[in-house]
Amino acid sequence: MLPEKMQSVKMLTDRLLEFPRVRVGHLPTPVEPLSRLSAATCCDIWVKRDDCTGIGFGGNKVRQLDFYLGQAVQQGATQVLITGAVQSNFVRVAAAMAARQGMGCHIQLEERVLDADDTYRQNGNVFLSRMLGATLYSYPEGEDEVGADARLFRLAQDLRSAGEVPFIVPLAPSSPPTGALGYVDAALELIQQNHFYDDIFVASGSSLTHSGLLFGLRALGNSTTVYGVCVRRDRVTQKERVRSRLRDLALLLDMPNNVLDADIRLDDCALAPGYGRMSTETEAAILKIARLEGMFLDPVYTGKVMAALMARTNKLRGRKILFWHTGGQPALFGYTNSFNDL
Repeated sequence: MLPEKMQSVKMLTDRLLEFPRVRVGHLPTPVEPLSRLSAATCCDIWVKRDDCTGIGFGGNKVRQLDFYLGQAVQQGATQVLITGAVQSNFVRVAAAMAARQGMGCHIQLEERVLDADDTYRQNGNVFLSRMLGATLYSYPEGEDEVGADARLFRLAQDLRSAGEVPFIVPLAPSSPPTGALGYVDAALELIQQNHFYDDIFVASGSSLTHSGLLFGLRALGNSTTVYGVCVRRDRVTQKERVRSRLRDLALLLDMPNNVLDADIRLDDCALAPGYGRMSTETEAAILKIARLEGMFLDPVYTGKVMAALMARTNKLRGRKILFWHTGGQPALFGYTNSFNDL
């Protein structure tokens, strides 16, 4: 590694060491070739297996919660509070990691998928969260991040009055992007694995994964194109969110933001018909990867990312591509009635 690269790695590593962590994930996660998919698309496609981060069925949220739960432990928390969609992977992993730390978990489930059936509401991540001992609440709005966080603060006050020490994992972008630190660290991990790519495809929802990865790569002098595939908002709206999170991340780390506006690439071709809802293209991508590679994707995040990647393969022929698998497979069991071609 060149001296300037080594200096960048050391500076970023030292910055991350300033933040408390619980370090329960199975890291580093492997990078594997998707040989049969590559042959079918004439692209050189690899996968970063963040579905293999271990605890609570893993996924990208383990890296994010590593830092949130680090704060919770430092503050002596006894209860963790979090909000998310009914089939949220984030809340399921939060319940698992809280259990590992001997903390209770209170989960607020937001109504983001209004035409959901009973399977969606009872199976998958909902079932697992109950199994982990979490207390579940319902929130009627699906697009009210500020209101959802405010409700958590009210629940936290009730717990505090009962003698508990609550810790809130926030949703709204008004809070520091602590979870993004997990993907700044993931950028370091990828560079240290000595794998280099022309393009990376990753889901962009809260944008903590997307912005953290992009910030980390550019801080390390890596210019790989990162496509954030929109899973909740259109690309114009999402770009402003990513911009904002990058600015906040630079402040949190007390580092310059080396991400240019042109580096923020968003693709919303797989977003329709909306968050947590399946399209024929997403279903086709999920089934194709299962049958070519024996790998499971979910309809909310990774299935949409793969659908977007496959829509671009004609333009990406001959390039080396990394598909960042953010997990989420338990949600599949909430969508068994959404597949038409089984």
